[in-house]
Amino acid sequence: MLSVICILCVALALWLAATLFLWHRELLEIQKALEDIGAGNLNRRIVTRGPQAIRSIGYGINKIVQQNQQSAIQQKRHEQAYKQLITNLSHDIKTPLASLTGYLEAVENGLVVGQEKEEYLQTAYERAGALRSFVEKLFEWVKLDAGEQKLQIEPLDLCEISRQYVAEWIGPLESSGFSYTIEIPEETWLADLDKNAYKRIVNNLCENVLRHSHGTQFRFCLVPDARQAMIRISDNGTGISADDLPHVFDRLYQCDPSRTTPGNGLGLSITKELVVAMGGTIQAQSSPDHETTFTICFPKAKALP
Repeated sequence: MLSVICILCVALALWLAATLFLWHRELLEIQKALEDIGAGNLNRRIVTRGPQAIRSIGYGINKIVQQNQQSAIQQKRHEQAYKQLITNLSHDIKTPLASLTGYLEAVENGLVVGQEKEEYLQTAYERAGALRSFVEKLFEWVKLDAGEQKLQIEPLDLCEISRQYVAEWIGPLESSGFSYTIEIPEETWLADLDKNAYKRIVNNLCENVLRHSHGTQFRFCLVPDARQAMIRISDNGTGISADDLPHVFDRLYQCDPSRTTPGNGLGLSITKELVVAMGGTIQAQSSPDHETTFTICFPKAKALP
């Protein structure tokens, strides 16, 4: 009996020694992996064959490393995007500024007189206004991108405010030779919106039609839908090519010159940021030389008590 107990004790001791050795080896492997990860190798992963407790530690570390790796990739993409943004900004500001300076220098140096001088001053004034508008849009986009734009969301009658905002564009549309169709139901559609942000959305899209579509027909339509409020703004202009269409909401992205001149690629980007900030979606569809349609959807708000 005593010999059996001795054998069992020896077996238990050997098992404990083997287990401790295995645990020690696994912990050393985790330590080496952590040192490698700490040195910047985010591709390193921990593979353990030890008990569940040690495997759980390895799985947890791998998950954290994977998340950090994804964050690093995303950060690098952001850095590249902002480098491209600075490059584009440099061009978009430098070119009109040089033109503005040229006109003013010609006036100051007496190179133009009389009617030509007045024309130069008028052109300089227009270029300065365009540059100011660009800077204002840029600051607005930066605030939106940084999440610093504070919106006052409240239930609003989308039909009523749409009617007000679109009415302000009837004059400019007629002056630009556009015929127009406005379809807004005589109903009350409540949506949780910021009044000023929605007005900016309407203004940006209407301005986009006037400046860039080269069309003759404009349509603003609120489409009946039980679950959401759908707004469609269309024109019959030159359209957007299939290559450009996926990028129309990218910041500072400009399509072919026939559609973007004299734009700066910020209006549609700001529009999308505002739509998303109010819980909506926006899409663009286009058939070149036929029609372009921007569709915005907002969730309907619950009826007020």
